[in-house]
Amino acid sequence: MGTVLRLLSVFSVTLAALAFQPPTSRPPYLPVPPQPAAALLSKSKLKPIHPNAPPPGFFRTFAEEQEKSGDEYQLRGNAELETSSMIIKADEIDYDGETKIATARGNVRFESYANGERIQADHGDYNTDDETGHFFDVSGTSPAKINARPGVLTSSNPFYFEGKSADKLKDKYILHDGLITDCRMPGAWWVLRGPTFDVIPGDRAIAYRSIFWMRGIPIFYAPAFYKSLKKNPRRSGLLTPNIGNSSRRGKMVGGGYYWAINRSYDLTYRAQYFSERGVAHTVDMRGKINEHTDFGAVIYGVNDKGIMIGDTLTKQGGVLASFTGRSSLGHGWEARADINYLSSFTFRQNFTESFTEAIFAENTSTAFLTKHWSSFGTNIVFDRAEVFQITTNNEDKLITRKLPEVQFITRERRIWDKLPVYFSLDSAAGLLQRQQPLYQTRDFVDRIDFAPRVMTAAYWKGFSIAPAFSFRETHYGSSFEGTQANGNNILRSSREFDIDFSLPSFARTFKAPKWTGVDKIKHVIETRASYRNIAGVDDFAKTLRFDEVDIISNTNEVEVSLTNRFFVKGKDGNVNELFTWELAQRRYFDPTFGGAVEPGRRNVVLSSADFTGFAFLDGPRSYSPVTSSIRYNYKINLEWRADYDPLRQHIVNSGFSAGYRSDAYFINVGHSQVRSDPLLSAPSNQFNTQFGIGKENRRGWNAGASIFYDYRKQVMQFATSQVTYNSDCCGFSVQYRRFNLGNRDENQFRLAFAIANIGTFGTLKRQERMF
Repeated sequence: MGTVLRLLSVFSVTLAALAFQPPTSRPPYLPVPPQPAAALLSKSKLKPIHPNAPPPGFFRTFAEEQEKSGDEYQLRGNAELETSSMIIKADEIDYDGETKIATARGNVRFESYANGERIQADHGDYNTDDETGHFFDVSGTSPAKINARPGVLTSSNPFYFEGKSADKLKDKYILHDGLITDCRMPGAWWVLRGPTFDVIPGDRAIAYRSIFWMRGIPIFYAPAFYKSLKKNPRRSGLLTPNIGNSSRRGKMVGGGYYWAINRSYDLTYRAQYFSERGVAHTVDMRGKINEHTDFGAVIYGVNDKGIMIGDTLTKQGGVLASFTGRSSLGHGWEARADINYLSSFTFRQNFTESFTEAIFAENTSTAFLTKHWSSFGTNIVFDRAEVFQITTNNEDKLITRKLPEVQFITRERRIWDKLPVYFSLDSAAGLLQRQQPLYQTRDFVDRIDFAPRVMTAAYWKGFSIAPAFSFRETHYGSSFEGTQANGNNILRSSREFDIDFSLPSFARTFKAPKWTGVDKIKHVIETRASYRNIAGVDDFAKTLRFDEVDIISNTNEVEVSLTNRFFVKGKDGNVNELFTWELAQRRYFDPTFGGAVEPGRRNVVLSSADFTGFAFLDGPRSYSPVTSSIRYNYKINLEWRADYDPLRQHIVNSGFSAGYRSDAYFINVGHSQVRSDPLLSAPSNQFNTQFGIGKENRRGWNAGASIFYDYRKQVMQFATSQVTYNSDCCGFSVQYRRFNLGNRDENQFRLAFAIANIGTFGTLKRQERMF
């Protein structure tokens, strides 16, 4: 018994000595006293948020010197107090296990494991139970919430904050008399200073009576500034005002409001005042009715005060509206719509901010129901297309409409498993209309089209042959006579036989030049010929024109083509097509296409339209132009498409484009030219280029320019230049734009200021930026 007592005595003395010596390793976890046994058991089953942190319901202490008296802990020298959700480090920490309050003094550092916030302070106290605390003379960081999307500058910098004091109220932080920024400190590019900042990490941040400072200069004051910190924020509020200047529209100032109606709908309204032209309004609404249905609608209009053209005040205002939507209706049916309304082409030319829209003379609307199953498909189409005539009166236009048209199609399907014979079908029935300055049809002209097709294919030692036969029956409820449409029905019956023939390809592999960077190149030569005969179209001149179905004509023709391809095999083992050159031409044994082609006028038939995009039939002819297509892809991307007409003995149209990019450097050039007879196509000769150095998130200076120049008119139709400087946390962009479209000669200046991970403020829109 005495021996046992001596051993217990020695063990007690040893424990006492260890309690007042600096620990040499991580001490064991201590339970938080006192707690009900059931609550402690349920918490201890949870995993800690941070690796190696104590499990819920326990805490850990560490210090050079530790004292414990009941439930009170005194930690001195490199003191630490850690729970499953946070850690406090300081020179001194007093912790009361009964009240769960820790008081820290000297070089206090607090870190929240839940959201990653870190606070440095002179002193403070913290309640580990309800997770509330008060810190004084604070600074700290909060992890960046990077929302990488086009038009938003991103940075990995955390948000920095400083203040006289800060309160942590469970999941909320309140900063008093402080500042925030996401720039590196000190020497931040921008800071937001205010008496109170109310922040809920992952939810939102509110600054009251704050002033935005840029390089020590106050820029603007906000009574209340709200920023959502959610991953996909949606909250109603005023949009950032914008200002700008245009030589044609004058000074510009605008603002707007975003209304988050609910989780599924939102609406944006923006107004812009142009001192010379009036007020422009934009309404944008989006909605998601359910998981299968969504829509978007935009209305843009201008109340134009008018502009002096000569001695006349001309008003060019109008309205542009668009609607897009889709819905999955079940049982394989799907509905889609893309509806566009334009009050006048003159309005779009003068008020659009897009050069492409300004020169694009079409406006189309389409809505359809569709279902596809097996090899079958059904479409119910509603379609309206406007093509504006570029004349002295830009409002002259050609309109075609389908209201509606029902289509039933069958893709190639095998008729009998034992024979390679395939059947397909195109059929449609609809009510159509066409109107243009010289004439118009009835409001509803019925057209029924039925076209079955049978084909087969055979292969032997690299040779392939694919013959096909089809007939087409098309009924029209109206026809064309002279210069006017009448109500006389016509039935067009045509028969078509075509055959494709391919020879075996010729290939050779040889050693590649050193500049290619590969060892070998494979050269492949492909040859192909096809024959087509269409007969039975005896009333081509009486057929009304709505789409490609109506330009079918008689023909008896052969097409031959030759293709050269060069392949290289990279070091990664992938085979890439380095260079391709395709040549093709058609020989017509019926120069008049069954009487469809008349001399001295622009003729468009199916045989010319599906061969090249440029009209070339101004009278009967026995052969087409030679089409050439060259593509090259190695370090630079190059493409040149051209048509050489032996009848005119020169290239009648050409389109060239080339592009190169190396890291941040880029250049793209393009040239298009039309030299055909003016009767066929209006002559043109245009050049465009884009070049610069920069990327969307590249730090430092970025600059670029884009130019569209018309050689014939000797006018630079459109030009853009942009200079951007991005720091580690913000960016500045200045853009100059120039329009010269004849009836529009205008200079514009755009400005934008971007704050990383937050957004962009100014008049330079995301879709207008070069980077």
